[in-house]
Amino acid sequence: MPAEVKDVEEFVQLSERASECRVKRLGNLVKLKLRTPRRLYTIKVEEDIAEEILKRVKCPIREL
Repeated sequence: MPAEVKDVEEFVQLSERASECRVKRLGNLVKLKLRTPRRLYTIKVEEDIAEEILKRVKCPIREL
């Protein structure tokens, strides 16, 4: 089961051990998904916040 993260800072820290970050755009919301060896982490944010997060993510980014 995927785990939803509410804190942006925690999401960025999880990206250090993730293999990739998937980006799914849903209208004015963006869903970011981090694939780690053990679990899939997701966060839903607005577009402007998502762009700032993607600049800080430390793994490869893939648009869906």
